[in-house]
Amino acid sequence: MRLALAGHHPRGARAALQPLRGRLAVRSHSGRCAPGSGVSRARLPPVNIVGAGLAGALLALLLARRGIAATLHERRPDPRQAAPERGRSINLALAARGMRALERAGVMERVRPLLIPMRGRMVHEPTGQTALQPYGQREHEVIWSVGRADLNRVLIEEAARHAGVEVRFSQLCLGADAPRDRLRLRDEASGAEREIALTPTIATDGAGSALRVSLATAGFLSVREDWLDHDYRELTVPPVAGAHTLEPYALHIWPRGGFMLIALPNTDGSFTATLFLARRGEKSFAALRTPEAVAGFFSREFPDAVPLMPDLLSQFAGHPQGQLGTVHATPWQIEGRVLLLGDAAHAIVPFHGQGMNAAFEDCTVPDRFIPRYSMVMFHPEIPYAEALRRGAVQAQLLDELDRGPGVEPDARLAEKLVRERLPPIG
Repeated sequence: MRLALAGHHPRGARAALQPLRGRLAVRSHSGRCAPGSGVSRARLPPVNIVGAGLAGALLALLLARRGIAATLHERRPDPRQAAPERGRSINLALAARGMRALERAGVMERVRPLLIPMRGRMVHEPTGQTALQPYGQREHEVIWSVGRADLNRVLIEEAARHAGVEVRFSQLCLGADAPRDRLRLRDEASGAEREIALTPTIATDGAGSALRVSLATAGFLSVREDWLDHDYRELTVPPVAGAHTLEPYALHIWPRGGFMLIALPNTDGSFTATLFLARRGEKSFAALRTPEAVAGFFSREFPDAVPLMPDLLSQFAGHPQGQLGTVHATPWQIEGRVLLLGDAAHAIVPFHGQGMNAAFEDCTVPDRFIPRYSMVMFHPEIPYAEALRRGAVQAQLLDELDRGPGVEPDARLAEKLVRERLPPIG
């Protein structure tokens, strides 16, 4: 449920509301997927999953465990062979909700070594004083820090172990031609374009979903995008002699009234730090154009963090600046033929750690239907499931916003935005 796009520059920081202008023509699937039809799943076409990130890989794994074949189409190169994208990820916080989805997929034993427990927020004041704000009243009430690249690699490896899962990398989704039931793809290595059957397709290609954009442009979805005037830039706090230089079992936050720095621990002794700052203004990314300006800003605002990043200036200059915003799509499914999950359906700013956990929960919804239906995409309860899931996503977010005491106004930079822009439940 996160929208944090490195290097993404929309045409304008405005709401983009696409009206519903049409409906898909539904083909007859007589007897093929009806409850109790007894049709073998082996005869069903593989499910197209656009996007092999965290949600897409987990979904393919869940479907494969149910005997449903899936083909993943991923824009990026194979992460098992390529270095992770620099500056792409705000480090991830895994909560109990997300862990339940991983347990359902049978991968927790492989994921557990990647996790570091965070017992609370460690608040760093301008004076250098620190204070821990526990997440819960009991010792086991923690959230877990996990590296996106490592987790994604494990999920892809586990999904690819299944004979029914095919993963195609460097495949750029160009969109859908819904009336013709075609999904358009381009091989980034050869430049060759091709079309395949659209039905059934699940979009897990993130907040900038090309599939969602094409369906909205054609009038099948209503989409609203809202962009914050704050951006982010990711940095790394390196280990010293293989050890963490800050308390490893906490999420560190430097709240500064309208902007903040956060840092989450990694298993290699490093921290992934992220600066959230206005795009323009006196204290903004626009004001940090020179090494001198960057050094002065960090020395004034985060003096205890500066010694922890000896290569701060080169990192700041070399890492991309990402934008922050929200996406609301309605509906999340089109006639049971195309389904949007995770950030492709409901993206929001990352301050409350909701994105990955909500996306993982989304993936369990099709999995729960499969025991009663021969194929998840073609049964009458999908719209009902969407309504329930939409309400759950919003309720969980508002619960996080209401949970206190929080860290100030800074960790709640998104609260007013979120409350004003959540669409009605139902």
